[in-house]
Amino acid sequence: MKIISDWFLRFFNDPQAVILTVMLAIVASVILFMGRDLAPVLASLVIAYLLDGVIQFLQRSLRLPRLLWTIVVFVFFLAFVLLLLFGLLPLASRQLSQLIQQFPNMIIRGQNLLLSLPALYPEFVSEPQVLDIITSLRAEIATLGQNVLSWSLAAGMGVITIIIYLVLVPLLVFFFLKDKDLILCWLHSSLPQDHTLAQKVWREVDQQMGKYVHGKFMEIMVVWISTYIAFAYIGLQYSILLALMVGLSVIVPYIGFALVTVPVALVAFFQWGWSSEFLWLMCIYLIVQGVDGNVLVPLLFSEVVDLHPIVIIVAVLVFGGLWGFWGVFFAIPLATVIKSIFKAWPKPLPILASLPILDID
Repeated sequence: MKIISDWFLRFFNDPQAVILTVMLAIVASVILFMGRDLAPVLASLVIAYLLDGVIQFLQRSLRLPRLLWTIVVFVFFLAFVLLLLFGLLPLASRQLSQLIQQFPNMIIRGQNLLLSLPALYPEFVSEPQVLDIITSLRAEIATLGQNVLSWSLAAGMGVITIIIYLVLVPLLVFFFLKDKDLILCWLHSSLPQDHTLAQKVWREVDQQMGKYVHGKFMEIMVVWISTYIAFAYIGLQYSILLALMVGLSVIVPYIGFALVTVPVALVAFFQWGWSSEFLWLMCIYLIVQGVDGNVLVPLLFSEVVDLHPIVIIVAVLVFGGLWGFWGVFFAIPLATVIKSIFKAWPKPLPILASLPILDID
């Protein structure tokens, strides 16, 4: 017990550290245990946080009342949501249904391709091996079909919930933006009088989080639009759906690229086979990914993301398992928050300082 008490005294000898720990524990507990119930509120906070950066930029550029810019930005936000709901999503869902209808034909063509491999490469592939692969794939496809069916039934049960979210979230976003100063004053008055460490951590987190969220939104839009233009120019089927998948894949670093490449390559292969169109498409797709990783990401996140790739992957897995989509989206900024906390934490007294000085004379 003495070891634990000594460790506790070393790291929590500053009252500011205790205050920060209690605040973090409260926030984490609310999100962990009430995250599902408060999902509309949390989503509204995220959206309001995004829009507030735009409002602040407009206020700095054109000095007009905040309420005016709040109304203008909120109207554009509603227009963007309506465009997604009634413009993009119907097209993407239509292409998804077409892709599902073509899926059995793709399976048959893939099976015939696998069955032709023993004749073409008998020294590498045997017929029993191919039959085992086909049997395994059939079992996986059957399991996937059952999961898709159960998911679609669950989605149908949640239509009312989605409608409620479509009403609640915009309403909450507007009030979060309009009454931002009142909310912040209330939070400030609820905290202990001396919370300088928490303020220091929040300033750094706010700076890092704001840059990351706005940069990630810009990256999604740029990758999505450029990929759609490339796919549509070449004539790839389901270009809207696949470009949307590519755009959203940048949310998950490394893993997203690996996952989304498979459907893009499969659709292109079943459309053109081993042809020049297939090779051109994959080259353009890899060029877009290369520009994103080597030009766009350093340009948008040069001052934000200073994390090792292992830390990023672990953060995506951990926070994604805890909070789903939002955990994946905020995995990197949450890891940055943890890094900021460790950086700002009061330095513990070294162990040697508490040891008695030995007189060697």
